[in-house]
Amino acid sequence: MAFIDVIEYEGDNRTFVWKHPATDFNMKSQLVVHESQKAIFFYEGKVADIFGPGRYTLETKNIPILTAMGAAIISGGLTPFHAEVYFVNQTEQLGIPWGTASKVTFMEPTYGFPLEIGACGEMGLRVIPERAGELVIRLVGTEAMSSQDGLLRYFRGFLQTRIKTALATSIKERQLSIFETDLYLEDLSEVIRQKLVSDFEAYGLELTQFLVTSIARPDGEREYERFKQLHFRQYADVRDAQLRQQVAVIEQQTAAQQTIIEAQATAQKRSIEGYTYQQERGFDVAQTVAANQAVGEFANMGVGLGVMSGVGMSMGSAVGGAINNSMGAVALGAMPSVDVQQPASQLQALVCSNCGAEMRPNWKLCPECGTPAGPLVCASCGMELKPNWKLCPECGTPR
Repeated sequence: MAFIDVIEYEGDNRTFVWKHPATDFNMKSQLVVHESQKAIFFYEGKVADIFGPGRYTLETKNIPILTAMGAAIISGGLTPFHAEVYFVNQTEQLGIPWGTASKVTFMEPTYGFPLEIGACGEMGLRVIPERAGELVIRLVGTEAMSSQDGLLRYFRGFLQTRIKTALATSIKERQLSIFETDLYLEDLSEVIRQKLVSDFEAYGLELTQFLVTSIARPDGEREYERFKQLHFRQYADVRDAQLRQQVAVIEQQTAAQQTIIEAQATAQKRSIEGYTYQQERGFDVAQTVAANQAVGEFANMGVGLGVMSGVGMSMGSAVGGAINNSMGAVALGAMPSVDVQQPASQLQALVCSNCGAEMRPNWKLCPECGTPAGPLVCASCGMELKPNWKLCPECGTPR
């Protein structure tokens, strides 16, 4: 009876080395090696032959070790022989988890307090093609399979030692605050990877990737939390002061801009209504004079109208005419005469040139500050008056 066996890989992608369960094979058996695989024949614990990707018929001409074994081709070329076949998966396997089983104690470089930290992450491994046999000999032995977890058990010792030492040393040498290490995970990952490369190569493995994804800090411990609060408070206070300053500047700019907008709106309103700022002030003065019930209604009207005479061209002409007519009537004697015995309280008040206190015409000194009284002037047109004049000869305003 003819026996033709097919020998091929039946493991999964997480397996680095898989041993075929059969150990007795017939000549003419078919060996199937897929891409990224190597098949290694062992005879009496030694590597007999290594096959790359392809399909092979087992016979003495392509398996030299069989000739050396002295296998005779009998029974129509179906002579059985004993061997062990290992399939090595050479694909790059990523996402292999790792972590420190215990924490490392060191002195935090920024604040100078003792600290315990750990780390975890992922790495990638690949079997070096030309050293596949070395991996099987050194790690697998007689085991039927070597998976990711199996390899990590082999490497657990030096992984723990290398990672913890490199992590603490790197943080200290770079003077990194423990509260800012997440900013430097990429640098720390590369430093630790360089420490591990030679260890993996000694077993025929290439460390293609090594990532520190998290650093375990002693959250909840009183001393750590105290320094943590101190660290973040300094940045919070600085940022708070900066924000308050920015808000104050924005408020000032807003107020200034609002003032400009209001001034522009007022100016535009005056332009539309046809008057200037000076004319507007004249309106305000006239309104104040009209409401004043002090000495001499006619004198007040004269002052107010004199001020208002410059408000506008048309209004100024009319007011100016009224003033001239009134003053002319006074000059011709058409206006009632002023009683020379009029009480002093009804006469035009004077103002001290020094302190501004109100004075009477017959006072020689200011009762408030003692300053000598200056020359008498008309309250309407400013003409200098003599003490015995009761009316201004220029505009007719009572003194």
